[in-house]
Amino acid sequence: MVSLKWCFKQKDGIKVVESNDNLSQSYIKMAENAIGTMNREKEYNLQFAISACYYSMYYSLYAILMKIGIKCEIHSCTLEFMEKFLNGFYSVEDIKIIKKAFNLRITAQYYADKIIDKGDVNEITEKAPLFFNKSKKSLSKINEEDIKDIKNKIRSNQ
Repeated sequence: MVSLKWCFKQKDGIKVVESNDNLSQSYIKMAENAIGTMNREKEYNLQFAISACYYSMYYSLYAILMKIGIKCEIHSCTLEFMEKFLNGFYSVEDIKIIKKAFNLRITAQYYADKIIDKGDVNEITEKAPLFFNKSKKSLSKINEEDIKDIKNKIRSNQ
């Protein structure tokens, strides 16, 4: 289990950077492409479908981080950031579903001998487009005041 304090201290952990709308839009496009891959691969390659499912959510979340001006290359820290600082945009259920997708992706990619529950796979693949849509909607709503509030919260947590 990672902590925010740990994430702020890591070389590739949570860093405040310049906001970047172009990168933000690129990540949204990547997320959209990942949903297409997920849908195509569901019937053929479950490992790729699970991975694409997770990345569709992760990229759409990362688009918001780019909009705010946050860089983080440690996925568990990105999810920790989401839980602590983006709860005005994402629900507890959204946090649970991306974490479930994260864990399933790790299992599918690194533990070939483990059985993956089809019910869990169905749940994340059904919810991935909803998560993507919520991220897109949040991206269009986020404003300078929101960004300032989030950055102030970050300063008080470092």
